[in-house]
Parts: sequence; structure tokens; C-alpha cells
Amino acid sequence: MSSKGGSRTKARKRALDILFEADLCETSARDVLADHIAAADPPVREYTAELVAGVLEHADTIDEQITAHLPEGWTLQRMPRVDRNVARIAVYEFAAGGVERAVAIAEAVALAADLSTDESPAFLNGVLAGIAQGLVE
Repeated sequence: MSSKGGSRTKARKRALDILFEADLCETSARDVLADHIAAADPPVREYTAELVAGVLEHADTIDEQITAHLPEGWTLQRMPRVDRNVARIAVYEFAAGGVERAVAIAEAVALAADLSTDESPAFLNGVLAGIAQGLVE
């Protein structure tokens, strides 16, 4: 993996940590991000801050997209927190962040494989692929 890919992968993981923490504590992700930046232990990468800010800026649209592509009987709140926030990062990246859809989906699936349930990678792949197919080139 290139150092850029490795660096972005680490930035995605840190963005997930921040979004997950905010979700779990039911607090502002902006505040959590600010706390992590202030602590600088480890320093927050620029791309991490960009991802968190982008997810927050486009939160309503991102959540609408995810919700529209969930299997019947599923809601955004029913999704595991990790999956929900991984999906938000991926949708931001390929819908507004300029990352190739296949790359964003592959990174999301890899995060889910490392951090979530055994079913999560396939579930997220299906949801994200549906969203990606629905977007106009």
C-alpha cells in the first residue's frame, strides 16, 4: 500500500473513532474533534478533520442516502454504531469528498471487517454499493 493510502486509511480510522465517540456519548462530533486536536495525542491528521467536518456538514443528506438503501426492517439507529459511522464516512467520501466509489467502499468494508461484526462487511458493501449506483456520474 502506498504511504498516501496508508495515511488515508489511518485518517479514516481516526475519523471513525471521533464519530463513534460522539455517537456513543451523544455529544457533538465537533467538540470531540476539537478535544482530540487540542490533546494532539496523537496529532489529528488533516484528512481526519476533513472527514469529520464533511460528514457533519452533509449529515442529513448522508443519513437520508443510507436510510434509503437499508434492507427492509432496518433503520439507521438499528445499525451498529461502528457500521453507521463507517457508512457515513464512505458516503461522504464518494458523494462529496472526491474519492472513487470503489476505493471508499473497499476502505469502509475493511474498517468494518476489523472493527465490527462478522456480518458487517457484506452488509455495508451492499448498502454502499446501492448508494453508489444511485448517484449520477
